[in-house]
Amino acid sequence: MIAEFRGRTAVLTGAASGFGLECARIGATRGMNLVLVDVQQDALDAARVELEATGVQVLARRVDVSDAAQMEALADAVKERFGAPHFVFNNAGVGAGGLVWENSVADWNWVLGVDLMGVVHGVRLFVPMMLEAAARDPAWRGHVVNTASMAGLLTPPNMGIYNAAKAAVVSLTETLYQDLGLVTDQVGASLLCPYFVPTGITTSDRNRPGALAAGAETPSQMIGRAMTAKAVGSGKVSAADVAAMVFDAMAENRFYVFSHPKALGNVKSRMEHIVAGINPADPFLERPDIGERLRAQLRE
Repeated sequence: MIAEFRGRTAVLTGAASGFGLECARIGATRGMNLVLVDVQQDALDAARVELEATGVQVLARRVDVSDAAQMEALADAVKERFGAPHFVFNNAGVGAGGLVWENSVADWNWVLGVDLMGVVHGVRLFVPMMLEAAARDPAWRGHVVNTASMAGLLTPPNMGIYNAAKAAVVSLTETLYQDLGLVTDQVGASLLCPYFVPTGITTSDRNRPGALAAGAETPSQMIGRAMTAKAVGSGKVSAADVAAMVFDAMAENRFYVFSHPKALGNVKSRMEHIVAGINPADPFLERPDIGERLRAQLRE
């Protein structure tokens, strides 16, 4: 159980927009020291100015979370300024769609680099610091929150890279929870699985590095981008709502955080098919119109 946030330090990747920024705003209202990490400098600067105005201590760093050396430098800076962080939000994420065989190596390297390796670096660099702090002080408490997606629990078509990256984050975080349980009761973990929530992820190409530039979009990628943008843009649950859910989960030491619990029906169907050895369930079982429209567009 996390009972106190004031004066504690939080590291947040993807902190200049979406869930990261909303979690930082809650952290500011609770008097936390904030380490803001993002790759988009102008948005990061704006977030820093906003949050410093609340009176909390802020360290803002432009960091590509997929880059091991940059993340190592970040960890050193955090330790020097604040010591071991009490909270780590491995939240930075990007998205790419299309039929899985049409994605380029650059697509794979970009999405897996940010969505998976960003989490890996956050865990491998900050968790040891947290465990050392816990070993020195029996009253010390910490928590890691990794952002996956409902796509990590389902296999919606036309977005294979994103599904694979987020499924890996689900597995990594569940294992992190089990591993932490072997060595300490002072550091917890939670897994955030949002569904369609309006954030900046549908325009994440704005931060795609030139070295991993995308080629010309295929028809499936154009269709996927348009459908995702429409679904995300019409979402009724806000990023601020989800951030509040995350803080509630940390306070209760609750592992799974779902923005749309009703979507778990699809997860249950998938798991039942796996256990029964039945071919994969229809991901559009509850919305067959979406599946029909996607098939029609791809077969034109």
